[in-house]
Amino acid sequence: MIVPPEALDDLGQVAKATITFLRYKLTLGFRSDGEVAPLEIRSEELQHVNLTDARKHIGFPYRGAWANSVLHGRRSGKAFISTERDGEASSVEIHQDRGTGGRNRVVSARQLPRTVLSTTNAAEAPTALVARREMQSWRLLQFEPTALRAPDSYRAANRIEANGAHIPATLARLAKKGRDSSLYAAIANRLAELTEGVRAIRVDEDARRELLTLLVTDIQGTEHEARALSDGTLRFLALAVLAEDPEAQGLLCLEEPENGIHPARIPAMLRMLSELAVDTTERVGSNNPLRQIIVNTHSPAFVNLVPEDSLIVVKTETHEHKGAKIPAARFRWLGDTWRDGVVPQTALPKGDLLAYLNPAAVSRDSKEAQIPAPMAGRRVIDRPDIRQISLFPRAVESK
Repeated sequence: MIVPPEALDDLGQVAKATITFLRYKLTLGFRSDGEVAPLEIRSEELQHVNLTDARKHIGFPYRGAWANSVLHGRRSGKAFISTERDGEASSVEIHQDRGTGGRNRVVSARQLPRTVLSTTNAAEAPTALVARREMQSWRLLQFEPTALRAPDSYRAANRIEANGAHIPATLARLAKKGRDSSLYAAIANRLAELTEGVRAIRVDEDARRELLTLLVTDIQGTEHEARALSDGTLRFLALAVLAEDPEAQGLLCLEEPENGIHPARIPAMLRMLSELAVDTTERVGSNNPLRQIIVNTHSPAFVNLVPEDSLIVVKTETHEHKGAKIPAARFRWLGDTWRDGVVPQTALPKGDLLAYLNPAAVSRDSKEAQIPAPMAGRRVIDRPDIRQISLFPRAVESK
């Protein structure tokens, strides 16, 4: 992972990373001694990747300006966190950063109730603290209608939460940076690409009640409070605000963002998600935050439109372990992309994409296409006038 150059610990102290390209590895195991807690830490490591080797580990395309803006520092010697084994026992050791002074800390891995990384602070292990803060910034966005619609008090957090709360406070913070009209116009334009009838947005500040309320103006000029907007419009709005917020960094995960959106607007949704992610051809800064996006989807339209090197398919595959067959998730991707060069021999069989590339190409006589009796009749895709405009007219012919 690439981490920011600095972060704050729990006491507000600034921690500066010795180097910004790190690898964290945690191995867990089951206890076999009947202890109440069934899991234990077998190994924990936080290693550095020297800048001379860093570019070899970055498989995706990028430009030098981007790399120079995110790869900093140097480190020699041992890892920041390492695990040593002595027979059956093992211990985890925190190694001091250069210039921090003090002694290394060693703890028994067997007795650990939590990871060593989670206990770090700026004074003892600043680089480990920055790595910890980076992983804490990873968020799964699960927008809830009630949180999206709620107004904010003047003292509310001014950052969008994982459930979508605090859109008004976040917008007010961004607007106070001296670009009210341009900010609101940019977000309204993004929103108009994804949902109809949006002309403008703003945040109303009620000084008497100390309340911030989101207002959206439709094409007729009527203002509506957030509580009157649809769930889909509010989800799009939250993403549009995140795209304009340079403080929204780290990893953002979304589950099926295409839900509730017209198929014709999926390209606009995909374009906004692409703009949310860091641009690896430009320097990282306030206009290009260090941000990664992971999306889970079952939409054929979405799968068809994503860049070929962005597609990862999760498959359940069975492997044998001590004579037992165990199902496990496996990640596969298309060959002839940069991912194939990083981890070879794991390319996705193209047959696994058929259901996404041509979901309508199912014969009427197949078990998957059997229609319940009350709905029996000609399918939409079987109409002659529809088949003429189908991408795969032969594949959908009935027997």
